[in-house]
Amino acid sequence: MKNILQNHIDNEIPYLKKKKLLLAVSGGLDSMVLLRLFQELQYDIAIAHCNFQLRGMESFGDQKFIQDYADANRIPIFVTQFDTQAFAKDYKLSTQVAARELRYNWFYELLETEKFDYLLTAHHADDNLETFLINLTRGTGLEGLTGIPVQNNRVVRPLLFFSRQEIENYAIANAVEWREDSSNASDKYVRNKIRHHLIPVLKELNPNFMSSFHNTERYLQESLAMVEDAAIMVYQQVANEVGDQIHFDLNQLMKLPNYQSYLYQWLKEFGFTAWDDIYDLVNSQSGKQVFAADFRLLKDRDSLILSPIDETEEVEFLIDESTKEIKIPLKMAFSKVTAISVASNTVIFVDADQLVYPLVLRKWKTGDVFSPFGMGGKSKKVSKLYKDEKLSLIEKENTWLLCSNNQIVWVIGIRADERFRTINSTKNILKIELI
Repeated sequence: MKNILQNHIDNEIPYLKKKKLLLAVSGGLDSMVLLRLFQELQYDIAIAHCNFQLRGMESFGDQKFIQDYADANRIPIFVTQFDTQAFAKDYKLSTQVAARELRYNWFYELLETEKFDYLLTAHHADDNLETFLINLTRGTGLEGLTGIPVQNNRVVRPLLFFSRQEIENYAIANAVEWREDSSNASDKYVRNKIRHHLIPVLKELNPNFMSSFHNTERYLQESLAMVEDAAIMVYQQVANEVGDQIHFDLNQLMKLPNYQSYLYQWLKEFGFTAWDDIYDLVNSQSGKQVFAADFRLLKDRDSLILSPIDETEEVEFLIDESTKEIKIPLKMAFSKVTAISVASNTVIFVDADQLVYPLVLRKWKTGDVFSPFGMGGKSKKVSKLYKDEKLSLIEKENTWLLCSNNQIVWVIGIRADERFRTINSTKNILKIELI
């Protein structure tokens, strides 16, 4: 097994050579074999062990076992203890998810602080099969059926192509000691039920089942690669990136016979989960939205617009009389001039004597009213202006108002207010420019 592993490293993961490696070691069969193999191959290794305090004295027995082994073999070791149950309760997580969060956060911290190159875990082929079956029973996309990757960022799984039986055979033949986790015998967890009851039946039906499964995984991974390539090519035809937004052209999208699959590929990384709502959005009325934690997807006429959720919507920025330029949230310039030139959507001229400082830069609020320039002093709701200008919801939320003493001076980039316009008798002219 040692020689097979070395060949596997040479051919598939050669970047591990001459690197500083951190091994996640629980004390169980798989991790102790991982540790022994990398010892014998004389890699630069250290041990990371987590005590989750979930099995009473048994957990502390595992910790002592690993500590003693590290001391006897002069291997650097890092040990930490977690109050896993309290963490799970505080964050409303299952025990398994809480343990995963705790250990990987700690592992990545060690990688940074102790300057390790990679973290190695002892996942093997049976773990991969169990994950496949768990995802299959829960319902999953193609990604969920492609198994555990050999590498994910700085986490590497060098034993992934060995079966549990091969690992156990090596341990027995080489007198590798390990600790049995009593929780592995329980059917409390879904993974254990699959391990104890389903997989033995599959292996009974096909003695070469693990080999067949490995081939199936390879075919699925190749299919996923083709799907991802197709998604990239079609994205270039359908999507248009505008600042921090992505606009999906519905006319182009609806020409695709399987547009839902493309939407899934494009949006899955943004945290969306309500896929039926997203698919329905295509045929919904303008203004309807679907939210993820940090993003929203908006139906706007002939487009779906993906944008980050603005966390500064209620923020107000104050501008005093001496200000010449601001850069946040917009880049604007303020200058006194003696004459006006042609105004535009990006430049207005106002009577400075009508302004009350500090000026306020803020977003639209329900009930906002102003007197649009050119309408002879008639009032108009800002919401009606937005509607007339056919602004999308996102464009409305990204439009700022410049105000003086609670009166709107300029709906920036759209329309100035009549009440602040210059006339022949105006003595002090202020030029305000959106840069």
